[in-house]
Amino acid sequence: MKRRVVITGIGATTSLSCKVDDLWQKILAGESGIVELRAFDFSDYKVRFGGEISDWSTEGYIVPREVKRVDRFGQFALVAGIDAVNDSGLDFAVYDPFRLGVIIGSGIGGLNEVETQERRLIAKGPDKVSPFTVPKMMLNAASGQLSIRYGLRGPNYAVATACASATNAMGDAFKTIQYDEADVMLTGGAEAAITPIAMSGFANMKALSTRNDDPTAASRPFDADRDGFVLSEGAGILVFEELEHAKARDAKIYGEVLGYGVSSDAAHITQPDAEGTGAARAMSNALRDARLVPEEIDYINAHGTSTPLGDKAETIAIKQVFEDHAYKLNVSSTKGQLGHLLGASGGVELILSLLAMKHQTVPPTINLETPDPDCDLNFTPNTPQERTIRRVMSNSFGFGGHNATIVAGQLG
Repeated sequence: MKRRVVITGIGATTSLSCKVDDLWQKILAGESGIVELRAFDFSDYKVRFGGEISDWSTEGYIVPREVKRVDRFGQFALVAGIDAVNDSGLDFAVYDPFRLGVIIGSGIGGLNEVETQERRLIAKGPDKVSPFTVPKMMLNAASGQLSIRYGLRGPNYAVATACASATNAMGDAFKTIQYDEADVMLTGGAEAAITPIAMSGFANMKALSTRNDDPTAASRPFDADRDGFVLSEGAGILVFEELEHAKARDAKIYGEVLGYGVSSDAAHITQPDAEGTGAARAMSNALRDARLVPEEIDYINAHGTSTPLGDKAETIAIKQVFEDHAYKLNVSSTKGQLGHLLGASGGVELILSLLAMKHQTVPPTINLETPDPDCDLNFTPNTPQERTIRRVMSNSFGFGGHNATIVAGQLG
């Protein structure tokens, strides 16, 4: 018999806020975390804005001598992970370390370190490349650092499925506990891809919004005038825990992980399946895994990146799965406020979905001003909406055709 899995801790680092309670209040207020970029000189670039954490600090989390050994994406994961553990109230020292693990997703990993050391190599030669380069750039550095921090000796690995990475990581963590390979898993995603190469690459493939004159209005999921996504950075880390394990310590429980579904478009390396078939299958697989019918979902946190093709395909997919109920549930994309955190997006968005369920309030899709006839569902435009929320669904779809969906609900 499958074991039940609950969520007992959450932590997030985003451009809007690096504290979960403050993040939620700013989400409800419709604030934007999109700013003119300052990490590098982007003045000659096609796109000069994004969801940058411009006031980033590791003070109180990572000792100064260790900071230089951890890439920016790993720092995001560590800080969010420490907040999640503190929120959970877990004392790992009293448990078998081989029953505690980490699975963290990232689409790109330590790109900051790669670019920094590449510039150093060209300017100063091979002997000046940092000895910390490899352990900082590794995609699995975030999961490894969290494992070391807490002495977690159970399952420990990274997932890389582009923008589906965090949701795939959480799905794997869910199954790991379900099938009795661990009792507690730290999971989610981290990303720090606001770099010269990434900004250039995404812009040159015409994936990004080019609204340099109005950054806060650039990410506009499901709006008729959307013109691309906004690149952002951060992390969302959660504590997944076996239900009886959580009950035994009288843990606070945000919700239960009910189901997980995946699929592949097998169509194009960057464009979604225009008919939404793969996305629909991931959602229906998650519902089947959760043993739910479509009418039992109240809110969907959509992938909703603000791209012309992606938002339309996701709308089609939702209607395929939910049929008439698609018009009765609420859908929203918090990427309007946060931008697209790539491999970290699923972690942050599941956290926001849990908070929506806790507060019985659907977060808005900001900048949705001009209805798109192809996107005709209740996308909760601009204003939060109170409603009964018992079960939530979170979608993540990535380059490469990766589709991942996770379903959570109130503990019952």
